[in-house]
Amino acid sequence: MAERTPHITFQHGQSFLAAIAERWNYQILREVFFGVRRFGELKRTLGISATMLTTRLNDLTELGLLEKRAYRPDKPWYEYRLTDAARELVVPAVVAITRWAEGRSAGAGVDSRPLLHTTCGNETEPYLACSSCHQPILASALEPLAERQSDMEKK
Repeated sequence: MAERTPHITFQHGQSFLAAIAERWNYQILREVFFGVRRFGELKRTLGISATMLTTRLNDLTELGLLEKRAYRPDKPWYEYRLTDAARELVVPAVVAITRWAEGRSAGAGVDSRPLLHTTCGNETEPYLACSSCHQPILASALEPLAERQSDMEKK
């Protein structure tokens, strides 16, 4: 009988996903990515209370997803930016979720926020592609392998 692949649990991954899946955290990360970086701007854009926003910004900073930078020398006022680690994971996730939601919005006139590929300087519409054939990957054409080929060769 073939060995079953054990169920894999990544506690840190689960904690991280729970944190960004929280309603306000996702919205804050999305808005910071799209350029809304200051406390007052975030509060107005999201319609969130100052207390809740402060708590969530502190949580996201502690998780290493946001960095806090003072922008006024005379007052303790800060702006927030995505960390490199957040850009690695959060940006593709936020873009994918935002584009998916924009495409299925019930309201008329929902425009996509433009995205710039800074490497080539052109506006872009990112997509997931296969690392072998470089074709776009559709959800209907992607499934997990029962066993990795290298695992089968070891047996």
